[in-house]
Amino acid sequence: MEQHEEGIGIKIYNATPPEGSTPRMADALPAEPSSGVHQPGRKRRAVAKGVQKTISKTSMLVNFLPTGTLLTFEMILPSVYGNGECSPVNTLMIHVLLGLCALSCFFFHFTDSFRGPDGKVYYGFVTPRGLAVFKPGLEVEVPKEERYKVGLTDFVHAMMSVMVFVAIAFSDFRVTRCLFPGHEKEMDQVMESFPLMVGVICSGLFLVFPNTRYGIGCMAA
Repeated sequence: MEQHEEGIGIKIYNATPPEGSTPRMADALPAEPSSGVHQPGRKRRAVAKGVQKTISKTSMLVNFLPTGTLLTFEMILPSVYGNGECSPVNTLMIHVLLGLCALSCFFFHFTDSFRGPDGKVYYGFVTPRGLAVFKPGLEVEVPKEERYKVGLTDFVHAMMSVMVFVAIAFSDFRVTRCLFPGHEKEMDQVMESFPLMVGVICSGLFLVFPNTRYGIGCMAA
């Protein structure tokens, strides 16, 4: 910034730089890190960012899952994912983890419970003939109501629960990176809208087929 002085004592500032000089833009830019220098914490920040992104996308879908299923998945996935190499063993373990969690979501929607005269809650598996308690030989009489028999609503809820879990699991970059190598960007674009679509569809189906079960992972009866 150039400064001129007039005879009457007024200072006039000219923002135009003098000829032959160029602004030093390099001083205002941050120095780029060396490509060969390892930055500690980058991997940890990337993992935390991925988990936060997954939770923010799918927070509304957690209500459709049995309690603890998503928490178990998020706790075991870092150990299965390892250091991010996505070896055949890691990929196989991710497939097994996804299968077990999806199976638990399907299975828990066929469970129900009742409160006995002693105040305790008893759980069982719904069948066409009624509720089959997990602990046989109980002295408490098992209810024989029609609501404890398996029906179409149970299968609808079970399939919706599996769909919700798949939408949440595939929103995690660690899963898509190992299951779909080389297509991370495409999967990220798909998962921007897929969880929302699943949430809208499942919300509508839950209105048509309301849930009356109080099984494992649900509130006690």
